[in-house]
Amino acid sequence: MQLANLLAKHIRDVHFGGNWTSVNLKDALAGISWQQATLCLPECHSIAALVYHANYYISAVTGVLQGHPLQAKDAFSFDLAPIQCQADWEKLLSKTWTDAANFATLVEQLPEHKLWEPFTDEQYGSYYRNIQGIIEHTHYHLGQIVQVKKILESGGRAILPE
Repeated sequence: MQLANLLAKHIRDVHFGGNWTSVNLKDALAGISWQQATLCLPECHSIAALVYHANYYISAVTGVLQGHPLQAKDAFSFDLAPIQCQADWEKLLSKTWTDAANFATLVEQLPEHKLWEPFTDEQYGSYYRNIQGIIEHTHYHLGQIVQVKKILESGGRAILPE
């Protein structure tokens, strides 16, 4: 299997299932209401903010893979539009699933040599580094989402000492 195909598989697995951790974003976010998604716990980002943040970079790199200039700044990566109803939350989730699927498709179409070329500018490393970094970044925030969800489901008991 080509490296680009493996990277695309990892993107799909962390979003839709099939990775060896048996945890994925789609299952982890299933059943979360917009109120739960927007609740901010002390010292934590909301689930919605984490979803937006993880997808921010996927959207940015997707644009580059489609031939556009890089249009992202870390300072904007948590600039989530207000979520005020279930439809707003579902719109964010729908965008996340669509963006992930499109990103994976574009990644698997990359020729092997492209993975080792500089990503838009040498300071950002190679295409491989950026794609692999997005996969790691998504797993990292998936772990945070799972923990926040557990705290919410426990009514906060998961963070309070006995």
